[in-house]
Amino acid sequence: MDPDAVRRTLEPTASPADISGSTPYDSFVISGVRLEAAEHGRVLCSFVVTPRIASPQGYLLSGVTASLADQLGSAVFFSSGVGTSGVSLEISVSYVDTAAIGEEIEVEAKLLRAGKSVGVISVDFRKKRSGKLMAQARHTKYLAVSSRL
Repeated sequence: MDPDAVRRTLEPTASPADISGSTPYDSFVISGVRLEAAEHGRVLCSFVVTPRIASPQGYLLSGVTASLADQLGSAVFFSSGVGTSGVSLEISVSYVDTAAIGEEIEVEAKLLRAGKSVGVISVDFRKKRSGKLMAQARHTKYLAVSSRL
């Protein structure tokens, strides 16, 4: 496990160039996310919903949730010792509740499987105060270093 690699991918002040393969939107979304714990196959983070990542109605944007599932899913591979964060094959997100501006959200990403070429991660978004599930994502990535695709 390389905790420094996990921290680098989630560093709130990181620029897109610092986060391998990211876009300015990724660094916009990841800004403000605090790394709470990183252990083998698990990453725990939290953030507060701010107006910058909320809809005009005051709720966390669904695209932010999906982007965080992507970024935190990649971080889990680094925490589990896999040498690459891979390429996303599929991300599915089930939204079961909303989060309003000012609410603190806890995000737990867990490695479900890391094979020779494919890895799967589960990402749960919970309201920190109540523990209520807000969204759940499943992230599948292609892990092979070189591809013939």
